[in-house]
Amino acid sequence: MAPLVRRSWAPRGQTPLLYQRTAFRQKVSILAALSVSPQRRRVGLYFSLRANANVTTTWLKAFLHDLASHLRHPLLIVWDRLPGHRARSVQVYLSRRRRLHAVLLPAYAPELNPVETFWAYLKQNPLANLAAPDAPALANTARRQARRLRHRQALLRAFIRSTPLFLRLR
Repeated sequence: MAPLVRRSWAPRGQTPLLYQRTAFRQKVSILAALSVSPQRRRVGLYFSLRANANVTTTWLKAFLHDLASHLRHPLLIVWDRLPGHRARSVQVYLSRRRRLHAVLLPAYAPELNPVETFWAYLKQNPLANLAAPDAPALANTARRQARRLRHRQALLRAFIRSTPLFLRLR
């Protein structure tokens, strides 16, 4: 849970100090999706965070269910090759949902995944130099910062445009 240390400002001669606990093995797991509206006018950000939890197929299927219930149009899901995405139970779940279609990105191609750009931005900007006392505090801060990003359409569009995918925005 060591913070990502970035350059910061401080008065001359006063080195900034980041105090942290040495409680390792704590983590925050997050599932996220970026959606592009059918008219290509709006980008949406959807996410689910959990402190000290692994991504499971049950959590992934619940996230897909919530995403599909919120977005009424057919969904083309483009995702990386996380083992949970390729799990048999997830594939069966997708095959039973006519509105959900999944396409896997090539192996080892994070540059094609716009959600990876979202992760990088979240870690390197609002969460940089944050020494959270524990995983729930980090999860709360990450949740608050991700909610703020939902309203920044220009930034969400930049996440989509950062990849050479076929998505075109107006």
